[in-house]
Amino acid sequence: MKQGWEFKKLGEVCEIKNGGTPKSDNEKYWNGEFKWITPKDMGKLSNKYVDETPRKITALGLQKSSAKLIPQNSIILSTRAPIGYLAINTSVMATNQGCRGIIPSNKIDTHYLYYFLSKSVELLNSLGTGATFKELSSNVLANIPIPLPTLPEQKRIVAILDEAFAAIDKAKANAEQNLKNSKELFESYLQSVFENKGDDWEEKKVKEIGLAQTGTTPKTAEKENYGDFIPFIKPADVDFSCVGDIRYNNEGLSEVGLRKSRKMEIGSILMVCIGATIGKVGFAEREVSCNQQINSLTVKKEFEQKFIYYVMTSKAFQEKVLLEGKGAQATLPIINKSKWENLTISFPKSKNEQKMFVNKFDALQNKTKKLGTIYQQKIKDLEELKKSILQKAFSGEL
Repeated sequence: MKQGWEFKKLGEVCEIKNGGTPKSDNEKYWNGEFKWITPKDMGKLSNKYVDETPRKITALGLQKSSAKLIPQNSIILSTRAPIGYLAINTSVMATNQGCRGIIPSNKIDTHYLYYFLSKSVELLNSLGTGATFKELSSNVLANIPIPLPTLPEQKRIVAILDEAFAAIDKAKANAEQNLKNSKELFESYLQSVFENKGDDWEEKKVKEIGLAQTGTTPKTAEKENYGDFIPFIKPADVDFSCVGDIRYNNEGLSEVGLRKSRKMEIGSILMVCIGATIGKVGFAEREVSCNQQINSLTVKKEFEQKFIYYVMTSKAFQEKVLLEGKGAQATLPIINKSKWENLTISFPKSKNEQKMFVNKFDALQNKTKKLGTIYQQKIKDLEELKKSILQKAFSGEL
């Protein structure tokens, strides 16, 4: 360790306060003057500071619970479900029992403590105990050793980390924007093709283009229905990495199970037809079966399969699906096979022209994938750089 540094237990340089929750059915405890935060609230924070909370408790609610007021410029740490959310509170507040307040003494800088705990999230999780969910106790937290240089050195380290992290966050934001732009470029081109249809285009219903089917689920209690004879696709397996791909190794049916289900041929198009992910589309590159939350289309030979897939990913078709889905049920969008197969699709009459568009779409999507891989790796590298800098900071190597 660097000369002039020492190790202290967290409880020696900080005061740790527990949280608590007033009874939810007593109106006298809620909507008061004291801010009150939970791990769920902390998970929604966009930066390292918290000033406001979605809920507040009254003085009576504070008195009738184990919640304690935490002075401003302290650290709020979620210590269960999950362990590791962090924030510096810029105003006085209390927490529920899923959080701890860590109040620094005059021996430790708040931001230095924040960065130390940021570096230590994996350690904090490893120290949690519990069968249903892990919890980090106040006692364990208090016994965590922290390297402690002088206050001027702590402030120097914080200044360097602030500057470095601001630059890293800016680079990360740029990479994320570039990733978004690359996806939007492909979507924009796709949209322009379907908005500027030629005179040789025509329109047909989905059911006129191929065989429409809805999947079904063989009885799960009958174990002989399941195996590795054919992939059994569920909504989470469709377009699972946002490029129309399908996850084939999640679950499968046996030959017996397939006889009680429906088979979709190679080149079939699968679309989620219910719930929050309604409209997600995947292109099957092998024979599959699927559950009843998915509609499928096995395209006739006179059409180019992949072109129809791209049409179904287009904004115009997606809007039709969503309109029908929301019309069916306000709370849970759903489009049944009958409505789905009667939606219309526009396409060039010439199959060769359809193939030409598919070649262009595929080429641009491949470029988009490559760019996406580059930007995703850059984002990952920047996160690793943060970890490396933090490690050096608390080893005296910064």
